[in-house]
Amino acid sequence: MTTYRSPVDEIRHTLRHVADLESVSALAGFEHSDQATVDGLLEEAGRFFDEVFAPLNRDGDLVGSVRNDDGSVTTPPGFVDAYRRYVEAGWSTVGAPVEHGGGGFPWLVNLALQDMMTAANFSFSLCPILTQGAIDALLHFGTEQQKETYLRKMVTGEWTGTMNLTEPEAGSDVGALTAKAVPADDGSWRISGQKIYISWGEHDLAENIIHLVLARTPDSPPGTKGISLFLVPKYLVNDDGSLGERNDVHSVSLEHKMGLKASPTCVMAYGDQGGAVGWLVGEERAGMRAMFAMMNNARLSVGLEGVSLAERAYQQALAFAQERRQGRAAGAEPGESSPIVDHPDVQRMLLEMRSGIAAMRGLCYRNAAAIDHARFAATEEERTAADQMAALLTPLSKSWSTDLGCELTSLGIQIHGGMGYIEETGAAQHFRDARITPIYEGTNGIQAIDLVGRKVPMEGGAVIRRHLAAMRATATRAADDPALSGAAAHLHGALDALAVTTDWLLEDGADPARRLPGASNYLEMLAVTTGAEILLAAALSDGGEDPAILARFFAANRLARVPGMAAGVTEIGPELAAGRSRLLAAP
Repeated sequence: MTTYRSPVDEIRHTLRHVADLESVSALAGFEHSDQATVDGLLEEAGRFFDEVFAPLNRDGDLVGSVRNDDGSVTTPPGFVDAYRRYVEAGWSTVGAPVEHGGGGFPWLVNLALQDMMTAANFSFSLCPILTQGAIDALLHFGTEQQKETYLRKMVTGEWTGTMNLTEPEAGSDVGALTAKAVPADDGSWRISGQKIYISWGEHDLAENIIHLVLARTPDSPPGTKGISLFLVPKYLVNDDGSLGERNDVHSVSLEHKMGLKASPTCVMAYGDQGGAVGWLVGEERAGMRAMFAMMNNARLSVGLEGVSLAERAYQQALAFAQERRQGRAAGAEPGESSPIVDHPDVQRMLLEMRSGIAAMRGLCYRNAAAIDHARFAATEEERTAADQMAALLTPLSKSWSTDLGCELTSLGIQIHGGMGYIEETGAAQHFRDARITPIYEGTNGIQAIDLVGRKVPMEGGAVIRRHLAAMRATATRAADDPALSGAAAHLHGALDALAVTTDWLLEDGADPARRLPGASNYLEMLAVTTGAEILLAAALSDGGEDPAILARFFAANRLARVPGMAAGVTEIGPELAAGRSRLLAAP
């Protein structure tokens, strides 16, 4: 099994030629994020994750986390020490605000570090990523006292955070949750109920865990409008910042999962002994607004997980293909078996992986750059435009990158042949781990609904049309380059198809019964086209031979299919609207 190495060169290329790190580092407060500084940061982070996190990935899958009789959870051997080293090295602080002990780097740079950390050890990475989400929610909606009490310890990683949304009867339909919060006389609340699928809800890495919990207050209306968000620590915090008594929150069990065996996914019980002490975050009955402060960035992080897992699978598949000999490739000497990397179909699969990873990474990084510009650009007009672009790209990043991540990790198994299906090689772990990502943080079907229902109609369609026009400009520029003209022609064809389907969604497909059945097809069309434009733009900016090869391969192999997908948007909706009651009835 090959040793993982962080793809620092590819990440540096994406930051420079796709996400335009230079423009992000020019934003007020990010002057220290110049290319030279970031290059050094990437090198050091890559070395750390390669040496400390990556070696634990395989053993973590084999051993897993274990719940003990007292409700505590023991993580796999080596995890506690690795997390201690992570905290001591300060890697958790890079993207946090300076005033709370952070390094003050852009979200774009933080995402690049997440890329390497997730590929090194996906199960491990979820703990700091979830903590980052909890930090975001407190930064936006926490009181000054809450920030003073919790943020600095969470920024350093000494304390970790979780998201507590899902319940047995309330999965994606968060409005159906039943957890309760009752006010106490001292201004705190008493939380009761059960939550499921809580990643890192209990563990032995940190001395305290800060749970952010959705619950209903008395007399709240049904649905999402009646939900509030509460901060519920594992251990209560004394006035001097020291840890006090254990709160009434415990793990009931660990889920038995297809993958992510080292990440403890807990069933959490609140209030079995009278009520867990919690504090309201933000306004009462505005919990979903506060939770989305966590979820929007979390959705981009989940999309990046598809990139990182595909990267890990690609590195292993490439090493195997270079070493494994079988059959005789065309032109090889008679009587000698060839490395399977010499066989054209194996080369095709490897290039599918590499070009797909480059396109997904570019999409996620460009999305992160838009978030930075939306927060810190100089003018309101620039901030608004960037915020709209981030809103448009987020469902693409989350949905397409995770779907393609599953496809590419599966290809990694295929390249291994029968050995890929055998657990001893470790190739199957990447696919098993990746399979949760299209489900996390709003299923990909929900992302597609969000895209066609909310994002495409922004400003009457002006935002999506500006995006299509910008991609058209890239195609026009690339058409003048002999090495890229063929890919440019495919991009023009895909944009023609997207223009037609977008107009249909905004006009004839305005009825949800006609629009929603083809939403996932439209999302894939838009994401593949955006990924292709990213590869072409990178090839134009870089001028090197390798980026041009990836852009041409992706255009011929994947982008060329986009025009044929238009019928799945404009025709499937009317067909399902007319026949679903009959065709999909129970037998």
